[in-house]
Amino acid sequence: MRTNRLEAFSDGVLAIVITIMVLELRVPEGHDLSDLVHTTGLGLLIYLLSFIYVGIYWNAHHHMFHLVRRVSGSVLWANLALLFCLSLVPFTTTWVSESRFERIPVVIYGLNLLGAALAYLVLQWVIIWQQGLESPLREAVGTDRKGKLSLAFDVAGIVAALAIGGRVGVWIALACFVFIVVMWVVPDRRIARVVREHEAPA
Repeated sequence: MRTNRLEAFSDGVLAIVITIMVLELRVPEGHDLSDLVHTTGLGLLIYLLSFIYVGIYWNAHHHMFHLVRRVSGSVLWANLALLFCLSLVPFTTTWVSESRFERIPVVIYGLNLLGAALAYLVLQWVIIWQQGLESPLREAVGTDRKGKLSLAFDVAGIVAALAIGGRVGVWIALACFVFIVVMWVVPDRRIARVVREHEAPA
């Protein structure tokens, strides 16, 4: 099976995820900037973080499937697992916003991000397994240090929120999640390089 239907379905799901997130933002009751900050300020910040997270996955997914010609049933299921994790982002984002960054909602948000990161790695591994030892995706990701570092920071953020009392643990957790965004906001150049090499005329 070719990848076009999988990519179209994934693009549609991610577009809906982003739309749902923005619909969850609360409209200010007044008409001043202070009303926006008081009513929506924290919600806008966590929405922005989640929006960039989803955007990073969309970008990475788009680049990855440039190196895939056909997909198997296992790839379809692994892709659905990733979409499931990302479809939960509006829920966990809203909970963090409405709780005003309480510890347990931030922990669940972190678990959601960790689940998405693991699901993406599983999808990547399944594609490489399908393509074999000469997989262009395997060549592109190499040892995948950035992917493993992302998992480490997700876990560190969750542990910090659970283990450190008060707001300090929560802010450390959020700092870990923001660091991951900063690390991945530039598209993965490894895959882009391999795509160019494979598209170049022999």
